[in-house]
Amino acid sequence: MLRSLYIENLAVFSQAEIEFTPGFNVFTGETGAGKTILIGAIGAVLGQRVSKELIRAGESRAQVSAVFSPISPELELLLGELGFEPSEDGTLIISRVIRTDSADCRVNGRPATVAALRMLGSRLIDLHGQRDNQKLLSADYHLSLIDQYGGCKQLLQEYGEAWKRFCELRKQLGALQMDEGEKARRIDLLNYQIDEISHADPRAGEEEELEAQRTLMRGAGKVVEALSAARELLNPETEEGFGLEDQMTALIEELETAGRYLPDLQPSAARMQEFSYELADLGRDLSGYLESMDFSPQQLEEVEERLSLLHTLKLKYGGSVEEALAFLARAQEELQNIQFSEERISRLESEEERARKQAQKLAGALSKRRKQAAAAFTKAVESQLRFLDMPGARLAVSFGPKDLGPDGADAVQLLFCANPGDEPRPLQKAASGGEISRLMLSIKNVLSAEGDDLTAIFDEVDTGVSGRAADRIGRKLASAAKGRQVLCVTHLAQVAAYADCHLFIEKKLTKEHASTAIRPLDSEGRAGELARIVSGDARTAAALENAREMIARADEVKRQKDE
Repeated sequence: MLRSLYIENLAVFSQAEIEFTPGFNVFTGETGAGKTILIGAIGAVLGQRVSKELIRAGESRAQVSAVFSPISPELELLLGELGFEPSEDGTLIISRVIRTDSADCRVNGRPATVAALRMLGSRLIDLHGQRDNQKLLSADYHLSLIDQYGGCKQLLQEYGEAWKRFCELRKQLGALQMDEGEKARRIDLLNYQIDEISHADPRAGEEEELEAQRTLMRGAGKVVEALSAARELLNPETEEGFGLEDQMTALIEELETAGRYLPDLQPSAARMQEFSYELADLGRDLSGYLESMDFSPQQLEEVEERLSLLHTLKLKYGGSVEEALAFLARAQEELQNIQFSEERISRLESEEERARKQAQKLAGALSKRRKQAAAAFTKAVESQLRFLDMPGARLAVSFGPKDLGPDGADAVQLLFCANPGDEPRPLQKAASGGEISRLMLSIKNVLSAEGDDLTAIFDEVDTGVSGRAADRIGRKLASAAKGRQVLCVTHLAQVAAYADCHLFIEKKLTKEHASTAIRPLDSEGRAGELARIVSGDARTAAALENAREMIARADEVKRQKDE
């Protein structure tokens, strides 16, 4: 359940904190006071898109935070899967900061993605916005309603896997089924590419080795000069020279002589002897390096040519030698597939046929389940419509065949008529705005599972409705709020009269700016607000008395429902 909502610097909201209660929470207020922004703020913590233009003028950031509790076991499991945990008191806090250049989402204080917010939001709130009524006019939406009511999720998943397998096989088959001219051209190209790479015979890591060789060859002169100088220091080639090795030998002899009289010097003489061995090894190493540095210009040219060839392969077949080798493997496989295409085509055709039959079988089972669900769905919705003062309304589901697709083989459309004797027709031709509103509310109620713990939010679901029908909508929403939480934005006093918690949205204007505040109304405040809705600013004694009677009558209806 949504316990509280905090809004800061979002459009007309400078700062607002709203406390919600279980049951039926109603928002009312003047047009333009900020009711739509309020719904948008709730949508923000559900992961919906939020425009940065909604940041309040003069501010650099906006923030929305929502507190939910208690947390269902299913939601706690989802939190664990996403890497979050409920707080110690069992609450869930979702916050979202919108900046002009970035955004920040958090779940219980830990960074989160917008995708994570959307996943959590789908388990927390069922938001019915003003655009949903228009969505109901689209036949594409109708199939999802039947699938949801019929519990087709598992069957849809099985069908989806079979459909995906069928499409993959069909794609592979199409790639092989080419005409003879195209096949010959493709074979020629593949043979050329394979020969070019195979003839070059590249090796993984070869380019790095060659570049190291080239660097060494280009600096060979300096290397030889330095190595020669080092060897000369160790052991000069001239007879007059006296190198480090000779000096070390002389040093050892002197230490050994002194050591005969000073025993403490003997270990030093032994260490110097070890050093002399290392100097001798170093001299041999230097000589070996000098002998190996005998590079000819031709060798450098060969390395340059090899690197140039590898560079060409990289440009044509990938960004590295490894990618060129991977291209070679793919080309060889494709060539083999084409050369043996007749055999492979025959095998794929058999596999494709089996996959098509499996998809058709599951599509048939899905269609059967949908038709059964449609019959029960229309009866349930018609029952809701009768309560909403539409006793003659009829809802039908039209089924037609279509080619296999991602959602099966059914073309589904809802048909509607509001009056007895009329034939059901497509919704856009048969239903007024008020009728669409009541139909959508009926569908929402039918789709709400028994014991569903999601908070339901209705944004002006009563559009185009008045009088007795408006009262029935208020009753239906209050009834739906038994055992769960329902939030509703309304312009109708008949609906607001049934509120368990009435929240008033008020815009205040100053010379500098406009700001919106939200405050709960007590019994007299509720009567005053209902009087305003009915009669405008002229809140006469008669209007107030009428408002009190509406509230009392609504309370009596709710008590009767409880009994």
